[in-house]
Amino acid sequence: MTDPLNHTGKTEGSQLRIYGMSCVNCARSVENGVKAQDGVVSATVNFAMETLQVEFDPTLISVDYLRQTVKRLGYRAAPVDGIKRPGENSFRLQGMRCANCVQTVEKLLNQLPGMQQSSVNLASETVTVHFDPRKLGLNEIYEALEQGGYKALVEKSDDDSSEAKRQLRWLWFSAAFSLPIMPLMWWSPLGPATIYLVALLAGAVQFSAGLTFYRGARLSLRNGAANMDVLVALGISAAFGYSFLSLCGLFGAQAELFFETSALLITFVRFGKWLESRAKGRAGRALRELLDLQPESARLVLEGREKEIPATLVEPDDLLVVLPGEKIPVDGEVIEGEAAVDEALLTGESVPVAKSAGDLLTGGTIDLNGRLLMRARQVGEETVLAGIVRLVTTAQADKAPIQRMADRISNYFVPAVVLMAAYTFGCWLLIDGSFLFALKTAVAVLVIACPCALGLATPTAIMVGSGIGLRNGILFKKAGALEEISNLDVLLLDKTGTLTSGEFAVTDVWPVAKGAEEQLLEVAVALEASSRHPLARAVVNHGKSLGLEPSPVTQVEEIGGHGLVGRINGERVSAGNLRLMYREGIEVGDMEQDAEHINRIGRTVVFVASGGELLGLLALADQPHEQAIEVVSELKALGLRLVMVSGDRIQTAKEVARQLGINEVEADVHPEQKLDVVKRYQEEDLVVGMVGDGINDAPALAQANVGIAVGSGTDVAKETGDVVLVGNDLLNIPRGIALGRTTLAKIKQNLVWAFAYNLIGIPVAAGLLYPKFGILLKPEFAGLAMALSSVSVVTNSLLLHRKAGKFMPHA
Repeated sequence: MTDPLNHTGKTEGSQLRIYGMSCVNCARSVENGVKAQDGVVSATVNFAMETLQVEFDPTLISVDYLRQTVKRLGYRAAPVDGIKRPGENSFRLQGMRCANCVQTVEKLLNQLPGMQQSSVNLASETVTVHFDPRKLGLNEIYEALEQGGYKALVEKSDDDSSEAKRQLRWLWFSAAFSLPIMPLMWWSPLGPATIYLVALLAGAVQFSAGLTFYRGARLSLRNGAANMDVLVALGISAAFGYSFLSLCGLFGAQAELFFETSALLITFVRFGKWLESRAKGRAGRALRELLDLQPESARLVLEGREKEIPATLVEPDDLLVVLPGEKIPVDGEVIEGEAAVDEALLTGESVPVAKSAGDLLTGGTIDLNGRLLMRARQVGEETVLAGIVRLVTTAQADKAPIQRMADRISNYFVPAVVLMAAYTFGCWLLIDGSFLFALKTAVAVLVIACPCALGLATPTAIMVGSGIGLRNGILFKKAGALEEISNLDVLLLDKTGTLTSGEFAVTDVWPVAKGAEEQLLEVAVALEASSRHPLARAVVNHGKSLGLEPSPVTQVEEIGGHGLVGRINGERVSAGNLRLMYREGIEVGDMEQDAEHINRIGRTVVFVASGGELLGLLALADQPHEQAIEVVSELKALGLRLVMVSGDRIQTAKEVARQLGINEVEADVHPEQKLDVVKRYQEEDLVVGMVGDGINDAPALAQANVGIAVGSGTDVAKETGDVVLVGNDLLNIPRGIALGRTTLAKIKQNLVWAFAYNLIGIPVAAGLLYPKFGILLKPEFAGLAMALSSVSVVTNSLLLHRKAGKFMPHA
């Protein structure tokens, strides 16, 4: 154990749940065993709570090592708040008031030593941090935020629901006190004393429901920024302060009072905040549904007995039992049993998948109808579900380029509005001479301005768009991908495994002599059975379908780039391309022209010979994906320029492209050359998308403006590319592009509305229309307009569901 008095380095604290303790002696064993490790500063086990609180030096020891230590002692341990990757974390943040708080929080975090990157999402009220754990700990991050007036919510809870309920309670309270003020302003049941009752009611609202704006304004100014709370606080202070001072006789006995303005202003803003919190909760529903998939418990098989344990305690190679109706606890492999498994929320596929011994299982999916015995493979942060959650969380925390512009404007927004309000007050005081009129217009200017609409315009649309994609098996790894995918000019489509299945099949058998077909196939199947080449597998599978079993072959030799040679019953046999026939001295005659014709129609030829004589040839084709033609048609309808990228010869590649309806082809492209193809199109100033295998085509996908990895599902977190398609539904390619375009359109609508609202609303509030048209906006209604402007932006983002429903199966 490291001496806490002499230890001067950074320390981290972690709480672990301990499983398997049966008495206080067990707790003492765990505590002493952990304390004995170098790097541990302190360790305390609470037997009743079954927890271990440990403080340690992250440069000397890790949480994983501590868990292994507990395991060596005969127990199991898992972090109470889930397994986190060192140096990465996401958490909810309480106290953010408007778009300007985003800048304030990021500024607070980025100045911490060891902080590498921080990103704040106003719509989901989350913070994502990347830091050097050797220089900075989570406790220091939380403390810095608390000093800035914010609170990190590290416990798992339904914060959207609780926030909406909190706002509703304050709305009812403020409405109960402010609404009676309206009739009392012109009806005096208590005579002259009525106005004191009005002041009392307005004061109750001002210094209860209105206090939150003063707190927010104070914290904002203390952090060197100005947010929406500053504007509201100035507005309600001016309205209530003037009325109160007038009541005290400071402005004469006949001075006008407008207590209702401050009370109704607070009520209307509270009303808007309640609607906004409800709408934001709906916007983030998809991610919460995904988080709800994470299993809480598992049935562990130990010494032939089943024990229910928390899913976080499962380790690789554990044997687990899953019963009908239960969630698969972690990723693993079926050892015994059969069941239909619902994978809909992970892949978007509504049809259950049959699972039996040897099949892979994904944590979070649901066993519908059978008992399964499984062996755990990936656990904790290594599971597919954890990877998807991480991708979606990162994407929603990320900022699209268009949002950064809005954030910069929001930074200067509040000071500009305060100057406008002061200018408005001064102008009307000079023009009209009425202090009260000038004050009311200035208050209206303060409270109608809305930086929140600007701040919510992009993240709410990103949250909804990425959530719709998630339900359909389309994962956007960063917010910018949703924007960039809508600007694509050209889409490069890798042929093998994308447009085609990658599985070859025998399409034609051409024997030299009539009746020699069976001999041709017998030799081909026997020889190809010795190879693992895709063409060889196709020949063998074709033979098996006809009931042919491979004959014994001796002296088999695989000649690179040519084919196979060997001996059957002492006779030399060969199967391969034309070059192999030349090498073996075999006369092919007219079959060479037949082979050229077969190549021209996009198929591959395998010549087969025995005893120095040609037996004939086989024609094989890579089977087109069943959705390929429909996908190409839909991509063309989106106005995209399509190019097929293939390693085949030009004639073969062109024929495949012709069958699919693609006009442009890049042929004879080796895997390492695909990167250069992407660069060549980018040099033409085109926005290039690349569709391919997330592993094999990684360099090209990374180079493309938007890389789309197809056919994933087992290792999405490691896929290269900006968009990952879980499953094999190729139609998700055009759907993903259409979703990106629809999302960007919503973002632009939101920003246009946010800018237009402020550009029109502020002059109207300032009384610009009053001299000619007599139109003047009361401060309380200016506040209502401000509150509803944010709600309208979030509501417009939610309309993405309706729009996407036209082309998405699950919107």
